[in-house]
Amino acid sequence: MDVPLRPLNCRTHYKIKPFLGLVPQGTTSIFSQSSKWQKHGTMARVSYQVTARSDFSRRRQRKFSTRRPKDTKPRDFMPRMQVPTGTQRRNQKNDEENESPDASPSKEFEGSNRKIGAELKITTNDEEFVNSTQVKEADEESKDESNSGLKEVLSSTEPSLDAKISQFSENGEIDTVYEDVMESTESEIASERVFEGKVTTNGCSDVVEDGTVIKEKQIRFIKGDKNVEKEESKEGTTISDSGRIAADKIDSGTKEIGIVKNNDVKRVESIKISEHLVPKPESIEEGQILVGEEKRDEDYSSKLKLKEDANLRKEVLDRLAKENFRKGNALFYYPEVVKPDQDLEVFLNRSFSALKNEPEVMIMGAFNDWKWKSFTIKLSKSHLNGDWFSCHIHVPKEAYKIDFVFFNGQDVYENNERKDFCINVEGGMDVFDFENFLLEDKRREQDELALQQAEMERQQEAQKQIEAEKANQEADRAQAKEEVAKRRRILGELLKKAKKSVDNVWYIEPSEFKSEDEVKLYYNRISGSLVHVKDVWIHGGLNNWTDGLSIVSKLTRSQKKDGDWWYSNVVVPKGALVLDWVFADGPPQQAIVYDNNNLQDFHAIVPKSIPAELYWVEEEQKIYRKLKEERHLREETARAKAEKTASMKALTKERTLRTFLLSQKHIVYTDPLDVQAGKTVTVFYNPANTVLNGKPEIWLRCSFNRWTHHMSPLPPQKMFPSENGSHLKANVKVPLDAYMMDFVFSEKEDGGVFDNKNGMDYHVPVFGGIVKEPPMHIVHIAVEMAPIAKVGGLGDVVTSLSRAVQDLNQNVDIILPKYDCWKFNNVKDFQFHKSYSWGGTQIKVWFGKVEGLSVYFLEPQNGFFSVGCIYGRGNDGERFGLFCHAALEFLLQSGFHPDIIHCHDWSSAPVAWLYKEHYRHYGLNKARVVFTIHNLEFGANLIGKAMLNSDKATTVSPTYSQEVSGNPAIAPYLFKFRGILNGIDQDIWDPYNDKFIPLSYTSENVIEGKRAAKEALQQRLGLKKADQPLVGIITRLTHQKGIGLIKHAIWRTLDHNGQVVLLGSAPDPRIQNDFVNLANQLHSSHNDRARLCLTYDEPLSHMIYAGADFILVPSIFEPCGLTQLIAMRYGSIPIVRKTGGLYDTVFDVDHDKERAQVYCLEPNGFNFDGADAAGVDYALNRAISAWYNGREWFNSLCKRVMEQDWSWNRPALDYLELYRAARK
Repeated sequence: MDVPLRPLNCRTHYKIKPFLGLVPQGTTSIFSQSSKWQKHGTMARVSYQVTARSDFSRRRQRKFSTRRPKDTKPRDFMPRMQVPTGTQRRNQKNDEENESPDASPSKEFEGSNRKIGAELKITTNDEEFVNSTQVKEADEESKDESNSGLKEVLSSTEPSLDAKISQFSENGEIDTVYEDVMESTESEIASERVFEGKVTTNGCSDVVEDGTVIKEKQIRFIKGDKNVEKEESKEGTTISDSGRIAADKIDSGTKEIGIVKNNDVKRVESIKISEHLVPKPESIEEGQILVGEEKRDEDYSSKLKLKEDANLRKEVLDRLAKENFRKGNALFYYPEVVKPDQDLEVFLNRSFSALKNEPEVMIMGAFNDWKWKSFTIKLSKSHLNGDWFSCHIHVPKEAYKIDFVFFNGQDVYENNERKDFCINVEGGMDVFDFENFLLEDKRREQDELALQQAEMERQQEAQKQIEAEKANQEADRAQAKEEVAKRRRILGELLKKAKKSVDNVWYIEPSEFKSEDEVKLYYNRISGSLVHVKDVWIHGGLNNWTDGLSIVSKLTRSQKKDGDWWYSNVVVPKGALVLDWVFADGPPQQAIVYDNNNLQDFHAIVPKSIPAELYWVEEEQKIYRKLKEERHLREETARAKAEKTASMKALTKERTLRTFLLSQKHIVYTDPLDVQAGKTVTVFYNPANTVLNGKPEIWLRCSFNRWTHHMSPLPPQKMFPSENGSHLKANVKVPLDAYMMDFVFSEKEDGGVFDNKNGMDYHVPVFGGIVKEPPMHIVHIAVEMAPIAKVGGLGDVVTSLSRAVQDLNQNVDIILPKYDCWKFNNVKDFQFHKSYSWGGTQIKVWFGKVEGLSVYFLEPQNGFFSVGCIYGRGNDGERFGLFCHAALEFLLQSGFHPDIIHCHDWSSAPVAWLYKEHYRHYGLNKARVVFTIHNLEFGANLIGKAMLNSDKATTVSPTYSQEVSGNPAIAPYLFKFRGILNGIDQDIWDPYNDKFIPLSYTSENVIEGKRAAKEALQQRLGLKKADQPLVGIITRLTHQKGIGLIKHAIWRTLDHNGQVVLLGSAPDPRIQNDFVNLANQLHSSHNDRARLCLTYDEPLSHMIYAGADFILVPSIFEPCGLTQLIAMRYGSIPIVRKTGGLYDTVFDVDHDKERAQVYCLEPNGFNFDGADAAGVDYALNRAISAWYNGREWFNSLCKRVMEQDWSWNRPALDYLELYRAARK
């Protein structure tokens, strides 16, 4: 039947769909006045029909897309890839419902503004939808009549509607939402007709600004079992000037209400009700309102597009299901192109799988090769024809692949014949990006753990400080008590001797006084030694001079006639029990004659002093506070100094690492120099300085983490010219878990000639990675170790190199003979470790810490090392041979598996061949042997055999390695032989913390520090305190050290009005006597400018390094040399002969600028070529002239050499590179 509606003064059409729910409260509509509507709040399956009158011929017909045949698709069709929103899903469902073949295309009509009425029909026929629409003109009827008619319609149609929709569900024509997801309904905004008006009383507010109406409306939704209110803001359309109407009250809105239906699963049916603005009669004025046609058309087109997309999606799924069924495929998915951060629907044909007889089908999977976000989801029977089950999977943005299998929830699996199923994800991360993503996540976790660890350590340190402070305070209190007891005992004895006065000598007025009183102290000058002095002074204190000198006053002659009396007004110090004083002829520091009571001093009792017990309690507290303050001051000073020392060390190490990286810049370097994990780095390579010089192409072959990274080696990369022209370049992405970048270069993509740095490969450290390089285990087997068993430089190298390598996070152990002549006090935590037998000899093993290093001491019970010395026995070869066997046996029996065994000189050379010939086959097969030559003068045969059996061999400087390369013991093995400079121990040789010099200094105050040291040195040796160049010589007096050149340099320095200090002794008595004679001669002729100290004095050596302007080292040959390195550490300028390590470390200020730049250094001294007087003169003359003529430049040179790092920082890096090359 037709239900008349009240007339509308605008053109409109209605599209009303079934709905189930409540009408939103607080709004007014054509239905809101119906009490029956509200009474029957839950309505189901209502089909409405809005008809339009046939006389609307002027309205243009709109074309609508009709349904295509199932086997066709539009041109250029591609499935929509984005995840549908909740609204889009409902639109798709509604559109699919409308695809019944009996349904006719929907139409929309347009026409001129006139008063129209809409006729609402209720249909109960068997069609899926009733699409006919009629619009007719009608006279305006009362609101009550409209509502009454509407009530009747709703009441009369409820049963038939419910039955009809149930029929739709049974036929499968109403799509459902995912079975495992209940989507909340959302509002759908229909095009509105907007009036210019004011705030109305029906819950809507209209705000007019420049013809634009903003509508605010509160709409209630049904979501589950709860009402959810949502605030909506709408912007209306502009009203034309010709037909503007002021409307006081406007009732408008579009509502979308969802139906939640509970069966086995939750279903949501989208039902839309479009309401039109119905102005109330009392607010309508004459005029026309133009409708926003363009906006309405756009909204309608969007709805049509959503409907078309839903239709196409259904067609694609039907097609895919048929195609895969025909091919016998058990699996397909939609969308066919999977992208990250979208939903994917996976379909499984249960009949084609191992789960065909299983009642339940589930999917279990993860992403990115099973590495990311695992999931397990139950599949549901799909709407597709056949036994197709489906589920939805959300693809995370990090995914590049989906991996999964199907199973029945228990033990029956469909896993693609044990290969698993996988779907590639396009357009997102690749494997490399995902690995970095995981590593970033791991780094964040590590950072959090590091913060927690740092906080825990801070708390532990704070607790330690609290406990230490408590212990220190107890110690201070104990010391204060002890001091008070001592003072009390002494003062008690003194009180027995103290007087109130002494006849004819002294007295005090008044005789009764107390602390802080002013008294007159009289003294009879003729009673003592001051009888003939002009002036008399009193120097006094209290309580046996507890606070030192606290009373100083000049006495005045008294008018008393008996004797020669003098007096002074004195204020009695606070807390005084006894006054102490002497008389003198002048004030402190100026007095010559004293009267001190025959060395007993004068003492007077304070009659009205405080009680003794109270005094001593206060005195104890006073002493305690003083001790505490002094201790805090010492602790703060030490802490500040330690912090500055650590800061300087870190800065030096950082500069040295940078120098290390730049040292090969003429061949290869990176930009940035400090390669960061997770970043892109540019590698620059200059083939002109390599074996690839002149090759038409250069290829970079790169890897990470010593060629062990799981994503390496990278494919060969062709290099191209860089902007500077001399280098080629290539870019490399560094993974987050890299700690080292490794590369070699080749002439072709597939190989050819390689530049691999003579087998070492090129390596650049990577910073900021989440993975740290695994430490190596390095074992030194040696017969010397400083400071416990040192003869020469070997002991220094073993200790200092081990400490430096250990500081680079490597594990280092040392095996040493247990001598009976060692310095036991330098070993900490010394304890028995184990014992074992070898070759019929019982060997005890002891363990201890030396300079922070773990040392194992081997003690054969045959007495080989209980002979009172290290070297010098007739059976040294036998002794050390037994030690080498025992050391390897200890490693084997202890289960040690070191990466590197490092042996030194002839004394531990047998380790190399014993390991290769025997122990490598017994279980120590992991180790590689490194052998270092410190002194080639002894044991050449043993050294040659060790060279043969070692994996890598070194000596103590590059130049010395060239100088000895022709030696028969070395020549055959040059391919594995190289020179690495020794360093100095920067903790022992440190002018900032040196206890043997008068003033601590750094490069910042080097001039002041060296000036103070020079003055102290001159004073100690009895030299003239003068501003003259001072040349220091610290050496063993042997022919190797150039003793003839030393003598000549002494006389030449004196000729230049300089000073000379020599410290050293000669093992050869003839040479020693020769220098004794020279010392006597110089003492006679140049006593104030030359001093020869022919012994060894450790504190004096520190003073000479600090106080000298120059240090002379004129060695005939010098494998490395430490003297010139220590000199530069103290800001003294070296003068050296060009040989061995002297040439490698001293760069002449006039001639070696380019050579220094190769090593990223600046010139730092003076050197000479010849081994004669002319050579020495050439260097010495230039040095002393520079001191006289360019003092400012000379001072800057002192600062420069102090800032150069000659510690073990750089050699340790070189040795680590050598160790790793040995392990390749």
